[in-house]
Amino acid sequence: MYYTDDSLLPENMPPLMITGAPYGPVWMPEDCTPENKLPVTWEEQTQAAVDCFNAGATILHIHVCDPKTGHISKNFKEYSEQIARLREAVPKMILQIGGSISFAPEPGEKAEFGSYDARHKLCEIEPKPDQITVSCGTTLYDHTAINRLDDAWAGTRYTNPAMAAAMSNLVADATPEFYLENIKRCVQHGIQPYFALAHIHALELVERLIRRGYYKGPVNGFFSMGVGGACGVNPFDMMELVRRTPQGSNFTYQSTFRHTYPVSMMMIALGQHTRAGIEDNLWGPKKGERFSTLQMIEKQVKMAELIGRPIATAAQTRAMLKIGVTYKTTEETLSNLGLPPNREDGNAGFHVHVTDGKLPSKRMVGSDGHMVAVE
Repeated sequence: MYYTDDSLLPENMPPLMITGAPYGPVWMPEDCTPENKLPVTWEEQTQAAVDCFNAGATILHIHVCDPKTGHISKNFKEYSEQIARLREAVPKMILQIGGSISFAPEPGEKAEFGSYDARHKLCEIEPKPDQITVSCGTTLYDHTAINRLDDAWAGTRYTNPAMAAAMSNLVADATPEFYLENIKRCVQHGIQPYFALAHIHALELVERLIRRGYYKGPVNGFFSMGVGGACGVNPFDMMELVRRTPQGSNFTYQSTFRHTYPVSMMMIALGQHTRAGIEDNLWGPKKGERFSTLQMIEKQVKMAELIGRPIATAAQTRAMLKIGVTYKTTEETLSNLGLPPNREDGNAGFHVHVTDGKLPSKRMVGSDGHMVAVE
């Protein structure tokens, strides 16, 4: 992102897009208290979406829970049925499926992402979601490295050393064999890839695949931070992520446990986007205070209100994310992202897109390059 003198004024920021993540694939019902109850029945899972939307979240990050076991479902028919319920309950919300198909392990089990074939099957769900998260680049995702067991994990099964060990060895498995095919299938089925990135080098992977023509479309995604092996909680590392994201992209910044609150405050003030819910955190800002997904979303809304930044409406969210939009060429994709064109033979030095020097009649509004409204 490039910041001009007026970029931090609220009237020049894009409205804040909040992603609600209420389904907690790491947790089982016994890990949660009445304050942050895990939605398990179909009615509870659907009502959680309604509550998120009413609180101010316009994107819903979805993991489908099997009501019989409390684990994440591996039955793709249940995914389709739940998406249909959600389409009816929150028709304006952006429905985003978590592409990892991660799950809460039992003691002695290995915590791991679903197989490549299982994750590819998410692209075939009908009715289809608006987005599927696509991990790019295999990364260690050690939940226990930064967040203390006697704080973040208190009162859950993960105080069991075997369970903690399972989470410390979690690997987000996403080689080129996976993400190139997954992106292709998303596009073929009219679903927008939502790039799930762990650090700056994963962002470099995305730019490379765009420059080589593997993906032609809007670039939206989230940085999944606050764990060992990925970007941690050093604010200077986070600022490098903000600095390097393309002008025409939209990125959400998601941290873990109580780090969620300071990270959210930073990103809201910088004109970026946030996520809230028990998938990432069970706690309020103060140690030992349990929070619901609804309370976490409300907290982020209040943070935005403190600096006068508006909360995105459902229509604004859909327009900013450019749901349903694709591009015909690599050049068109790079231009819409605000990235320089690919270098042609004999082209030395820094290079820019060839134009006639005139502004297009329709353009994005927003001093930091984010779209606020379409003329």
